Amino acid sequence: MTFTNRTALVTGAGRGIGKAIAEVLAAKGVTVICVSKSAESCGAVAAAITAAGGKAVSRAVDVADGPAVAVAAEALLKEFGKIDLLVNNAGITKDGLLARMSEADWNAVIATNLTSCFHWTKAIGWPMCRNRWGRIVNISSVSGLVGNAGQANYAAAKAGMVGFTKSIAKEFARRGVTANVVAPGFIETDMTAGLSAEVKAAATQFIPMQRFGAAADIAHAVAFLCAEEAGYITGQVFTVDGGMTM
Repeated sequence: MTFTNRTALVTGAGRGIGKAIAEVLAAKGVTVICVSKSAESCGAVAAAITAAGGKAVSRAVDVADGPAVAVAAEALLKEFGKIDLLVNNAGITKDGLLARMSEADWNAVIATNLTSCFHWTKAIGWPMCRNRWGRIVNISSVSGLVGNAGQANYAAAKAGMVGFTKSIAKEFARRGVTANVVAPGFIETDMTAGLSAEVKAAATQFIPMQRFGAAADIAHAVAFLCAEEAGYITGQVFTVDGGMTM
């Protein structure tokens, strides 16, 4: 994979999959802007990358806050000159059966998981188009492809990311900017750490590889889609799920 003087912005970079993506890109020589709502978490990731010899900075931004994203993006573009790689990874869950799901929980998940992609892509994607080069990778989920009981809000947001990505892929293609989706299955992260042993065992029965994946499995797929060599891949959904949705 080739990366030549590239700068990446990764949302939700304070932990889990976002942290792994930031680390893998930094290890390949990419300058990484680590974004999360918590200054402490994204700051710790950026500091660890820098201590390991990489290049990273952190910014605390609520990705669901459109005006805050616009201000942050403008400042970062002035500071770095350009942002070549955008990874929309930030996400939350507020699970519950539809009959008990509050409107607040619905709106919070849609705003953080889906609308944030609109905010960041609008702010960063068009400058990429002007530069005639860019990579956008949106982190969805297999829940957005097949649905999941108790996750109507999460599945809807993740499915929306797929339609959003395919649309911008068509808009940006002639300008040298690609847009793709990575849809993880069950991955060992803070989000799945709270699952009981029984739930994990039941989930594993549906995974041909008979195990949960690692955050690094997602990070390496993202890195490939961000590389120079992936310039003819756009509008695609890559499931990284151990074969669960074959």
